[in-house]
Amino acid sequence: MRPLTDDECKLFFEKLTKYIGDNISQLLERTDGKYCFRLHKERIYYCKESLMKKACHVSRENLRSFGTCFGKFTKTRKFRLHVTALDFLAPYAKYKIWLKPNAEQQFLYGNHIMKAGLGRITENTEQYQGVIVYNMNDLPLQ
Repeated sequence: MRPLTDDECKLFFEKLTKYIGDNISQLLERTDGKYCFRLHKERIYYCKESLMKKACHVSRENLRSFGTCFGKFTKTRKFRLHVTALDFLAPYAKYKIWLKPNAEQQFLYGNHIMKAGLGRITENTEQYQGVIVYNMNDLPLQ
């Protein structure tokens, strides 16, 4: 477990900025304490600083995970977000899409979203923009 290097920070924050914009500081400075991002076995974890200090006392071989996994670096050093980060990204999302119930089922089974399946979409959403997908009950799906 170690802090992120400059290159890793750049890749990670570029990916987060694609989804939540300038709200990254709100992830780190919350009212319930200070939070941080740490790298362990090519995965980035988001946790409280107090939990991170306690996890430092466990050896690297015995430490499986701590906090919430936001994603991992691939072997080609690209960053991929995991679905476990969805609960933290959804409140700060810049661009959102709401799906109709029939399209929601198809999307969850791995199919593409057709234009007829869109319930709503935030304004000024550009093509190839990172979006958070919701159902019509405002439950984030992916």
